[in-house]
Amino acid sequence: MSKERFAKNISISNKRAKFEYSFIDTYIAGIVLSGTEIKSIRQGNVNLQDAFCVFVGEKLVAKAINISAYKEGTHFNHESKRDRILLLKKQEMRKLMEKSEEKGLTITVSKLFINDRGFAKLEIALAKGKKLYDKREDIKSRDVDRDMRRELGK
Repeated sequence: MSKERFAKNISISNKRAKFEYSFIDTYIAGIVLSGTEIKSIRQGNVNLQDAFCVFVGEKLVAKAINISAYKEGTHFNHESKRDRILLLKKQEMRKLMEKSEEKGLTITVSKLFINDRGFAKLEIALAKGKKLYDKREDIKSRDVDRDMRRELGK
């Protein structure tokens, strides 16, 4: 097994979440993985586009994270779209549970990365959905910034 096939710095972001929601608060959560999921993550075979988090009883669960099957896995390979339990401190869980019950707020997955110690972590955000005019404003400001950088570069 050579280590060259695994990327050193894995950081997979959910660009759609940044466009659809405005983030109020962000948290770093551990994620409970099984089997060959970490190998697949290190290869970068993850899709966070539709990912979100909900409370099931007292546990925070990430849903719709698609971690593709590990190519060299055997019959012990993992399910690609299973629900994954997130690990947070109790006071963070309590705060998130209270806030997520408010109308208009949701918990979304913004980024998946591997930290210095080699553990997979999720950056989750307490978010509020953007209106259409907010999205247009973001696009407009991004275009203006790009045009200004072009002018400075000339």
